[in-house]
Amino acid sequence: MSTTSDALGWARSTGSATPDRVRRLARTTWRGREQDPRWVRPTLLGLLAATAVLYLVGLSASGWANPFYAAAAQAGSRSWEAWFFGSSDASNAITVDKPPAALWITGLSVRLFGLSSWSVLVPQALEGVAAVGLLHATVRRRTSPATGLIAGFLLATTPVATLMFRFNNPDALLVLLMVAATWGVLKAVDTGRARFLVWAGVFVGLGFLAKQLQVFLVLPGLGLTYLWAAPHPVGRRVLHLLRAAAALLLSAGWWVAVVELVPSSWRPYVGGSQDDSFLSLTFGYNGFGRLTGDETGSVGAGNGWGETGIARMFDSEFGGNISWLLPAAFALAAVGFVLTRRSARTDTRRAAYLAWSGWLVVTFVAFSFMSGIIHPYYTVALAPAVAALVALGTTDLWRRRSSRWALPVLAVVVAVTAGWAFVLLGRSAEFLPWLRWVVLVTGVVGTAALAAAAFVRGGTTARRLRGAGAVAAAVAVLAGPVSYSVQTAATPHTGAIVSAGPSASGAFAMGGGRGGPGGGQFSSMFTQGRTPGGGTAPGTGFASGPQNPFGTGGARTGRAGGSAGGSAGGRGGGGGLLGATTPGAALTSLLATDAGRYRWVAATTGSNNAAGYQLATQEPVMAVGGFNGTDPAPTLEQFQAYVAAGDVHYYVASRSMASTRTGGSDAAAQIAAWVEENFTATTVDGTTLYDLTGGLTEASTASTT
Repeated sequence: MSTTSDALGWARSTGSATPDRVRRLARTTWRGREQDPRWVRPTLLGLLAATAVLYLVGLSASGWANPFYAAAAQAGSRSWEAWFFGSSDASNAITVDKPPAALWITGLSVRLFGLSSWSVLVPQALEGVAAVGLLHATVRRRTSPATGLIAGFLLATTPVATLMFRFNNPDALLVLLMVAATWGVLKAVDTGRARFLVWAGVFVGLGFLAKQLQVFLVLPGLGLTYLWAAPHPVGRRVLHLLRAAAALLLSAGWWVAVVELVPSSWRPYVGGSQDDSFLSLTFGYNGFGRLTGDETGSVGAGNGWGETGIARMFDSEFGGNISWLLPAAFALAAVGFVLTRRSARTDTRRAAYLAWSGWLVVTFVAFSFMSGIIHPYYTVALAPAVAALVALGTTDLWRRRSSRWALPVLAVVVAVTAGWAFVLLGRSAEFLPWLRWVVLVTGVVGTAALAAAAFVRGGTTARRLRGAGAVAAAVAVLAGPVSYSVQTAATPHTGAIVSAGPSASGAFAMGGGRGGPGGGQFSSMFTQGRTPGGGTAPGTGFASGPQNPFGTGGARTGRAGGSAGGSAGGRGGGGGLLGATTPGAALTSLLATDAGRYRWVAATTGSNNAAGYQLATQEPVMAVGGFNGTDPAPTLEQFQAYVAAGDVHYYVASRSMASTRTGGSDAAAQIAAWVEENFTATTVDGTTLYDLTGGLTEASTASTT
């Protein structure tokens, strides 16, 4: 019940409105559980309110954030078919390269509140607040309120979590559903009620509809947890897991079945696939291809996404996003298993360690060794597990602080964490340069005080040392990630590749990522090739051309780069593969003129190019070739048929022609060449475009007669 009046109404409706019951309901509403101290509920509400402030204040500064998904939300607000399939445009040419669960939420938000930065971004912020609250509830069960509050706080202030809960990628919903699945499994272990395990299967299935196979990284840990710790005979545990698997298949499979069984002529093309199949997208480009690097139609090839290995999560690209507490999480997980080694099989505390450790280890290994596309923001999937394990391990050691060994172990964890924070802060030398020395000093003080408290005799002195050590340790451990989170919230982020925190030395910069010239692990992949004129793409430190389709960029603010560049004979417009166009007023007005007469007011290569024009005009724009410009949708013959039928008004030249060296289709290049050869070019606001309804050029007409 959310209010006292609601509680009273419910009690009366159930015939239980006795004064004592009403008082208990009211107390539960405002103060939480009867056994909780008075400070618990206000602290939780304060944590959720502070999280909301962190995620919501200044949210609109990021504009559309990721225009690729913002345009799809706009399309879903105009067409129920586009909403259901996750189309890039309301005329349903092609879908985004993910399933549409996250777009269902943002599409409804835009439909209800109109198209704006707020209607696009607020759903993810609220999902973040919900994830923090649910993590608190999951961790505190059979532990303590303080443990849950610590876990919630650590998740809320993880830099990459702050980034993604203020951004419109599917990762926000994915993380919420992964936490919900873990809640279901641990509650099923605790209560013995299989229905919670079935709900966990439903949440994983919905997570699949948010970001496909990535959600399955939590399954090994969750399945092993229930199989080991549930209070049932082994045969019944297996049966319950099969029921949960069936729930997973049903909750995800119904939509997949619709897409696969509906004739392709009745639905948009499945973006990201080369054969219009969602199953091949799932197991290929967005599935095992991410692990092996064999992603047909991708913009990278082989080891183009950086060196793999255990150190990846700690390097300049990923470290500031997630690694602040990673060493502590692994260490405290080991401590937790040692502490619970003699516990009964059904011990809920050990089950929690098993579930969160399984999540952490499997996801960490997958991210560390995958050879395909990977971006720093993917690591938000590690954040709940890291937060839960640090909270569980820290409070377990603190409860045993009277023993000789507990505080020294905690002191070592603090020393390692503070030392690593000192290194991470050193990578951003211009960001609060004094902070790393505060972290170092407080880390030394906290470590020494905690270690000394274990050996000092005398209750008062020991208590004072423990208190001082705890405060100093908290400052040393939390100052870095909290400051990075605040900086992330205060910085606009726009584009397809974004990263949390200030610029780090040696880190890659592009499309809303870290500013400055490239020098990180990805730079060699993107500095091959030149524009026809030999220049570089405006707004970036990278050359554009066939080997570098990223014809946009931005500083740490993530604002899109300028225009010019070229495909289609060296002529082009703004935007690029990873950043949307920002058309001028004249071009926007031209595209919107007589929009109702056409199925698409324009077509252009690449989804981000199309997104910029679509968001400016709020009219359908065809994304030729999908996100990378390498999907065979439409083919040249299909595009020619659309033009002959008068369905497409303009073709806007673009420089986002991605390389087809990874096996993708060159249909977009064929279309661009056909348009340039057969239609007259004009320039508006510095952008080259072709009126496809104005008839063929004289030369092309003569050649066809």
